[in-house]
Amino acid sequence: MNAPIDLLIEARWIIPVEPAGIVLENHAVAVDKGRIVAILQQSEARQQFSPNEVKQLPHHILIPGLVNLHTHAAMTLLRGLADDLPLMEWLQKHIWPAEARHVSAQFVYDGTLIACAEMLRGGTTCFNDMYFFPKAAAQAAQAAGMRAAIGLISLDFPTAYATDADDYLAKGLAARDELREELDDDSLLSFCLAPHAPYTVNDRNFARVLTLAEQCDLPIHLHLHETKAEIDDSVQRFGMRPVERLRRLGLLSPGLIGVHGVHLDADEIALLAQHGCSIAHCPSSNLKLASGIAPITALSQSGVNVGLGSDGAASNNRLDLFQEMRLAALLAKGSSGQAEAIGAHQALRMATLGGAQALGLDAEIGSLAAGKAADLCAISIDDVGLVPCYDPASLIVYCAGREHVTDVWVAGQSRVAHGTLLASNEIELINLAALWQNQICPRNT
Repeated sequence: MNAPIDLLIEARWIIPVEPAGIVLENHAVAVDKGRIVAILQQSEARQQFSPNEVKQLPHHILIPGLVNLHTHAAMTLLRGLADDLPLMEWLQKHIWPAEARHVSAQFVYDGTLIACAEMLRGGTTCFNDMYFFPKAAAQAAQAAGMRAAIGLISLDFPTAYATDADDYLAKGLAARDELREELDDDSLLSFCLAPHAPYTVNDRNFARVLTLAEQCDLPIHLHLHETKAEIDDSVQRFGMRPVERLRRLGLLSPGLIGVHGVHLDADEIALLAQHGCSIAHCPSSNLKLASGIAPITALSQSGVNVGLGSDGAASNNRLDLFQEMRLAALLAKGSSGQAEAIGAHQALRMATLGGAQALGLDAEIGSLAAGKAADLCAISIDDVGLVPCYDPASLIVYCAGREHVTDVWVAGQSRVAHGTLLASNEIELINLAALWQNQICPRNT
């Protein structure tokens, strides 16, 4: 008798990401109770399983859901507010003042809800967030049915969210405790400690973060070596570069996610590799803010785990991991002079398993394997701009875009079907963004 299951997805090609470099043709993914039961030939699947639903994707590539390793999701409401400016001028003269005037729990909920819709439509099923009012961000992710790692942010200076470093951590941990009381074993939420950056967090605050990370078994997510000015400032203030400062404070570990890592020298790369750290590579944001090009070829060759992030929509301006995959691969080749650097399968791994590993979620997501959560993304290649297809992985990284995503599942639940969001009304979200735009930048009447 055939085993009953919830869903059988039959696809022209499946790229499981693990084992590396494998492409399966005319295979199926069997899903039950939100998890992958098996991946096998379509003919065998029909003989072994009795599915409640069969999804046929004869012109598609099926991949793991993408993992956005660095976002400020609520900043979607600030998209395009102050473009074409250097990072510190952008932050100090435009973004931070706008946040001081407008950021609230409602701002975070609404902005994150819009961000989740954009990311889901683009095949992203999990994001690692860093922003204020983390409970509101978590509630928005829950409403969207999206997997999220919620950052408990910490800074040395006051904002609309908290008054000082202790207040940030106290509020973040309280939000985590409140949310955990409501969660079940299959919750889509996890958590990170998120000290903003070495230039905004003092040694005492870092020591507290490290203690909490060890006590609560949480990753640490922070901006690191994004600009030359940040490094020069660290040398002047502390007598050392930020990576060395973190080493002396004991923060370098497999739980550290350093965001950007643009200006790393060979010794620092070796140090990150030695301690098992991860880097969240955000190529679009680094280019747009003229921060530079991260040395991901050297990082990868040294054994540092690299994931991909979009950064916030205020500095990108897209939450689009297809764009980040293509840029990551092309920039690696151009900056290293090695055409073979960061191939298509490696870029896809960065956008999936690399992010999952950094978050400590690689046993749950990031690749397609029996027992893992059924976080899936289907990409249609039934498009004149995507044919012929000799190598599905190359097609995804160098040619396809988020507009070719047709179906997305999170923990086996359909979130996008035939290109349409199921949990959100796009017209309502567009109108919501317009209301915030009129508050943030009123038009003259």
